[in-house]
Amino acid sequence: MKHIRNFCIIAHIDHGKSTLADRLIQACGGVTQREFHDQILDSMDIERERGITIKSNTITLSYRTPEGQDYLLNLIDTPGHVDFSHEVRRSLMACDGALIVIDASQGVEAQTVANLYLALEHDLELLPVINKIDLPAADVDRVREEIDADLGLDPFAAIPVSAKTGVGIDDVLAGIVEKLPSPKGDASAPLKALVFDAHFDSYRGVILQCRVMEGTLKIRDTIHLMHSNRDFVVDELGYNQLKLSPKQQLSAGEVGYVVAGVKSVQDIEIGDTITLLEHPATEPIPGYQIARQVVFSSIYPMSTDKYSDLVKALDKLAINDAALTYEKDSSAALGFGFRCGFLGLLHLDVIQERLQREFDIGLVISAPSVKYQLVMKDGTTIDVDNPSYWPDPMKIDSATEPYIKASILTPEQYVGPVMELCREHRSESQTMNYLSAGRVEITSEMPLGEVLFDFYGKLKMLTRGYGSFDYTPIEYRDTDVVKVDILVNKEPVDTLSYLVHRDKARTRALRYCERLAQEIPRHQFKIPIQGVIGGNIIARTTIQPYRKDVTEKLYGGDVTRKKKLLEKQKKGKAKMKQFGRVNIPQKAFVSVLRADKD
Repeated sequence: MKHIRNFCIIAHIDHGKSTLADRLIQACGGVTQREFHDQILDSMDIERERGITIKSNTITLSYRTPEGQDYLLNLIDTPGHVDFSHEVRRSLMACDGALIVIDASQGVEAQTVANLYLALEHDLELLPVINKIDLPAADVDRVREEIDADLGLDPFAAIPVSAKTGVGIDDVLAGIVEKLPSPKGDASAPLKALVFDAHFDSYRGVILQCRVMEGTLKIRDTIHLMHSNRDFVVDELGYNQLKLSPKQQLSAGEVGYVVAGVKSVQDIEIGDTITLLEHPATEPIPGYQIARQVVFSSIYPMSTDKYSDLVKALDKLAINDAALTYEKDSSAALGFGFRCGFLGLLHLDVIQERLQREFDIGLVISAPSVKYQLVMKDGTTIDVDNPSYWPDPMKIDSATEPYIKASILTPEQYVGPVMELCREHRSESQTMNYLSAGRVEITSEMPLGEVLFDFYGKLKMLTRGYGSFDYTPIEYRDTDVVKVDILVNKEPVDTLSYLVHRDKARTRALRYCERLAQEIPRHQFKIPIQGVIGGNIIARTTIQPYRKDVTEKLYGGDVTRKKKLLEKQKKGKAKMKQFGRVNIPQKAFVSVLRADKD
């Protein structure tokens, strides 16, 4: 066991985790030059195109030191985006140490600090790596100061590397072997193995990624999952190399895969503890948490005949992604669809793109919302994330919404605009911490619903790309939330209803009304478009009617003839307005909901 190292790579988004993993794999001979491609551990096209890691991946590498000693390195590449911090937490539970990567030009950022605290929660040994030293803007000395001041780690232990050119990779491998601890555990104790990830294979079912903490797991063993309370028989197990490498057993300290005839990721719970049915462990591995969806949105197919395709597509995605939840939903305007729960906006964006790209389905997605907790006047408590189920305001006693603790790292010169941005998004408290020369951390408590739409984009724009943002959910607090309905020709359009704080209701309603007025074609009668809260109109635009010149055929005579024709036209228009229906084109919904996301 002393020649095994289990470690992961953690960092802020876009600091070079995947590139560093590529170089480590190449240095250990884990892939031939012919088979190698960039971001080799990222299996999805979206991951490669956007340069982000969405799903953590693991690989077992064989490394021989210059002295001739062989080591087994189990590397887990983790996502950097705040939406997938749950996945990072699970990966950390399976490790004994971590490489914390810092960009030599950007320095320590918000997610770097957040991941540091996550790693310290699990008592991991940390080895700092300063990446991208080949960039013209790289400042290694400044980054060492930040490692000391912001992270509290030894700045002289940090290894400068360029993952792109391969400089310093041998030093990283030597650091992993010398400075990161070997796993602890008793191979003869009752089996305890942590399921830290899983993915679906069309032929074998669900392949579980496991770290064996205690005991030994062998082929044909009957295993028991302690949280989901289910039993399976192990068909195959082994190491995760670029291809699965079968073995006869996995012992304490080892990381590998297990195939046990599991049909769907939803049949198991990620973070669960595997033990043997015959000799079970007394208690599961501590630290288990369920993934919590924080953003909710309705998804409808662009054409109603694609509904059955959408059902199959969501089923296939959910087989691989246990964090995606969905239930049936319907709309008078858009037909049948699904109400889905996501880990965050990036998760929503990735699922939407995969549905369109992998299954060729055009989608209309409703405005994202968070989950509100309502206390009714009869004393009952309900959770509502869908405007369609918002109860009568007269029956609501009080409402609460989720709050987050946001951590924003920014250069000193942008502090004023960033604090103003936080105030615009209903920030309740702001504290400043000067981390190092010219760098400030602003900590603010604000509603999660305010961060959903445009906060991150505005922050990047205000700070010219140097600001970084991370958040942790804290609690539910009292709020004055209202349901806004959009009326077209005095008829509510259920798909465009939304839940929002009263102070922001008018601005957003006006934006909806103006966008609809641009997209709905003119009719023969005047069409009012209104935003209403209950019976109060808070915003309105009007689509003017076509006007036919009915007096054109008159060639003279008394003015009463002209008045008579105009009066007849007026009555006709009033009758048409009473019975006429407004046809709202599909592109109008898409346009309004996209504008809401921008």
